[in-house]
Amino acid sequence: MPDPTVPPTPAVPLAALLAREDLALRQIAGPSGPSVAVHAAHTSEMADPYPYLLGGELLLTAGVHIPETAGSGPYFDDYVSRIVAAGGAALGFGLAPVHDTVPAALVAACDRHGLPLLEVPPRTPFTAVARAVWQLLAQARLAELRRVTEAQQSLAAAAGRPDPVPAVLRQLATRLGGWTALYGPEGTEIASAGREPGETARRALAELAEVVRPSGPATPTSATHAIAGTHLAAYALSTGFALGVATPAREAGDHTIASVATVLLTLLTGDQQSGSGAARTSALVRLLLGGTPEEAAPLLGGGDRWCVVHASPSRQRDTAGLGARGTARQAPTDPPPPDLLAATALGAKLGSTLIDPVGETVRVLLPADRTPEPLPGWTIGVSQALPPHQLALADTQAARASARARATRTPLLRHGSHPGLAELVPREEAQAHARALLAPLAEHPALTETLRTWLSLHGSWDRTAVALAVHRNTVRQRIARCAALLGTELDDPDVRMELWFALGQQ
Repeated sequence: MPDPTVPPTPAVPLAALLAREDLALRQIAGPSGPSVAVHAAHTSEMADPYPYLLGGELLLTAGVHIPETAGSGPYFDDYVSRIVAAGGAALGFGLAPVHDTVPAALVAACDRHGLPLLEVPPRTPFTAVARAVWQLLAQARLAELRRVTEAQQSLAAAAGRPDPVPAVLRQLATRLGGWTALYGPEGTEIASAGREPGETARRALAELAEVVRPSGPATPTSATHAIAGTHLAAYALSTGFALGVATPAREAGDHTIASVATVLLTLLTGDQQSGSGAARTSALVRLLLGGTPEEAAPLLGGGDRWCVVHASPSRQRDTAGLGARGTARQAPTDPPPPDLLAATALGAKLGSTLIDPVGETVRVLLPADRTPEPLPGWTIGVSQALPPHQLALADTQAARASARARATRTPLLRHGSHPGLAELVPREEAQAHARALLAPLAEHPALTETLRTWLSLHGSWDRTAVALAVHRNTVRQRIARCAALLGTELDDPDVRMELWFALGQQ
């Protein structure tokens, strides 16, 4: 006989039926507790109900099929065993008009086979029992729909956070009440969230993730397993990643919620441009083999001009503590440096897969036709659109714009592109003048950058300190050293203007 199949729908706890006073049902045999549940109600007077059961039913019978000699033979034992083999959840026996009491042999058979047996009183028609089951099923389905809908909304909101991949994993772990993990294309666990399972379950989940990793046309997209009282599930992402979920139990709607997270994680970890992976590889190989940026850039399909974007996580406000008067302290806290997942998600939002996380900054190479917009949780500096051979200059422009954006707490700042006085002086002469004027600082790059930042921020000690991530006293010492080496007075606006002009030529 094939194994019974229980419908993948919300179930009605048997205890909920027994609690209905209008039904007056009474359990007289078999196991009880929250684990006993039914998925449907079915009435049958067949001596062998097996062919008519799908699994999970509360089978209702008045005992019309019971022969007079049933009490002295194996009839009840065979009858109950067939119900269990078909996956029946429970048996309801109606009193009157055929039987005044439930046959004792039936009670004993239900106890032996572990089938819950309910006594249905004469005043309760089977239609009332079936109606109650369907009412409870409708309530359960509505509750499941609400749960799935709320989970979808929370997962979508998590995907829009500055750290979308960890946020989606955390939200999924919260919604399922377990532990979630993201495995990379090589099978390495690269992010996780929630209550960690035991080491045995953790290893088993990693092995289950390998089952769904693409290896051929017959590779499953999901797989489940249970070990040490923990339910495990793995889902394949089309990007080569895999999602693993470990929960204490499997509830209705869990698969739907996990599938939503799988779609979101696929978008967040995927290559957003068709063929861009191979194009990037080709461009990299060409550069490593001695090619020029002008030769490599066309392979990336971004046109003849590019922008460089420098983005860093915005400083957040710590409101955990309370001041003396009960108001929240607003001390800024430094966010953790972005990891590869956060950088990938940032690139996806900006429309580029050309990313480079370096320390606390993510550098993104962006085609000139894509205009970056401010993003929550990020401070962004954008360079001018320049040809490939000037990308180093664009990188410098983006770094300066990002530093200024952090100092002024501006979400996004672009490097100035409007023409100025520098256009009136031949570039070679301007650069020669800058080299001569700034020669005393040539061997002190930290002093040069401090002077540049300080001038760009109108001589603000505090903002310069923020932009350079140093103490304000360090800024004062460096500016004093610049004034001494240059032999000039930096309070003079004419001197500041000339130095700013010279720094702009570097």
